[in-house]
Amino acid sequence: MSDPIKHECGIVLLRLLKPMSYYIEKYGSPFYGINKMYLLMQKQHNRGQDGAGFLSIKFDPEPGSPYIFRRRSVENQPIQDIFGQISRKINKRMRNNPEYKNNLELAAEELPYVGNVYLGHLRYGTYGKNKIENCHPFLRANNWMHKNLIIAGNFNMTNVDELFETLINLGQHPKEKADTVTILERTGHFLDEEVNKVWFDLKSKGISKKDASPLIMDNLDVVNMLRRSAKKWDGGYTIAGMIGHGDSFVLRDPNGIRPCFYYIDDEIAVVTSERPVIQTAFKVDIEDVKELDPGHAIIIKKDGRISFEEIREPGEKLSCSFERIYFSRGNDADIYNERLELGRQVTKQVIHSIAGDLDNTVFSFIPNTAEVAFYGLLKGMEDYQKRIQIDEIKEKNGTLTDEDLSKILEKRVRLEKIAIKDAKLRTFITEDSSRDDLVSHIYDVTYGKVKPTDTLVVLDDSIVRGTTLQKSIIRILDTLKPKKIIVVSSAPQIRYPDCYGIDMAKLGDFIAFKAAVELLKEQGKEEVLDEVYKKCKASVALPEYDGINYVKGIYDLFTYEEVSNKVAQLIREENINAEVEVIFQTVDHLHIACPNHKGDWYFTGNYPTESGMRVVNRAFINYYEGKNVRAY
Repeated sequence: MSDPIKHECGIVLLRLLKPMSYYIEKYGSPFYGINKMYLLMQKQHNRGQDGAGFLSIKFDPEPGSPYIFRRRSVENQPIQDIFGQISRKINKRMRNNPEYKNNLELAAEELPYVGNVYLGHLRYGTYGKNKIENCHPFLRANNWMHKNLIIAGNFNMTNVDELFETLINLGQHPKEKADTVTILERTGHFLDEEVNKVWFDLKSKGISKKDASPLIMDNLDVVNMLRRSAKKWDGGYTIAGMIGHGDSFVLRDPNGIRPCFYYIDDEIAVVTSERPVIQTAFKVDIEDVKELDPGHAIIIKKDGRISFEEIREPGEKLSCSFERIYFSRGNDADIYNERLELGRQVTKQVIHSIAGDLDNTVFSFIPNTAEVAFYGLLKGMEDYQKRIQIDEIKEKNGTLTDEDLSKILEKRVRLEKIAIKDAKLRTFITEDSSRDDLVSHIYDVTYGKVKPTDTLVVLDDSIVRGTTLQKSIIRILDTLKPKKIIVVSSAPQIRYPDCYGIDMAKLGDFIAFKAAVELLKEQGKEEVLDEVYKKCKASVALPEYDGINYVKGIYDLFTYEEVSNKVAQLIREENINAEVEVIFQTVDHLHIACPNHKGDWYFTGNYPTESGMRVVNRAFINYYEGKNVRAY
């Protein structure tokens, strides 16, 4: 993605299902869990560069001894910082207690961060500043072990105002209006109620609070806690949690918007945001890693019992397609093949645009995340090249010399690594003209590979704002003096805001929306904006939402190609010599490439939840009124 945006967080829940003595005997160390957590988090670092968090719980602690250990960081390399701090603290304790080397079970019992269940989080902040207080896991502390609640997740709730009001109606006084606070406090409220329910039952039988503690562990109804807590949640979420005594859970939203995978054997249960990380960390086959069903939770009791429970009634599965296009690492077997197909699906459009002239066309990609999709485009062009060669051979059958045949077969699709990002360049000047000059050099180019008669085709995985294309990429590609530059997006036009996790919340930022507005102005139809504004205002004021996305009315006036052509005009500045064209993937072809991940609301405006539809209309109101704020 040439335009930088922030996106999905990542989670890791790891439960050791055997006594610590088992791991010490088999792996020779009490640090098996910590080492695996480092690997599981590091292999998902693509999901969070703003911060990270780690938390562990020891089972059955002696009163007066700590049993919850948390470490969070917002340093430039937060994972390394966290585990560096953990390592230094453990090593210091090991040096000060020589008996630990000969008694690893004692070491496991007394050393900090060594636990039976672990929770890790990788933060990509779409809301809030990069402060340590904003890093998961969040802890709701209590002196009753059973009322300690830890939450970490990959989520955005679209109805935060409603959830905030429910807390007030429950008698709480929330410290701020944020989805992390509302999720933690709402779940904590129903955890308290479930604990109290068990305790009052035990109390009626004459059991003391002290003696009730282990019985509360066994009888706490985590399923009911989650069902009551999640009843009014509207958004995309994978939420992991732990209770102080050792129960743990992971819950996925009813539409399966956010990803969630798990693996269980007799030693461990692990849940992550991406599948390959489990394959890598535990050396297991792809079919051994399962996907958590939408609306379901995996619940792991302190005694090791594991169950899968329906918490919310599943809706239509609409998993985020951007996970496949860009967010998730491409080493997942299915994602790799889907990205290849995304590239292949734009082949016909590119062939039409270059009028089939492969001899005078150079193919490349920007940025590196588009590389796999580029291979798919390349395979499609190679297939086209082969058809041309076969037709030429058939046409001249019987008249070809060996030299003629050799020339035909020597033809290849021209591919080059044209644009290379300079990762070290920073735009530290804020004054516009000077800053633009620096921005234009974020990418370097390879000289000598493009002729003035050539068309240069560059594949991007998606185009959001178009700013980097306009201010940097088009400018620097134009220095190669091609006849024409074609920018190909393996994703469709991003027309609508996301409200389920991706940092694409403001309608006016999108180049496709800007293009549609420009088309309205050119055609003297600016009153359409006024009409849409009135409908949006009336809609969001309704006590029960009508479920209509009124912003669609703007795009309905134009063809897909008209919007694409206007995008090309907007990103081509006056001093650019080359002709510029933009080709977008179609939504139909996206679904062919990614058949099992049909969450496409940012392309189509078809939001899977009621509050999502409300968000897009709020986003237009903000745009129309000139408010540079989020719509949720």
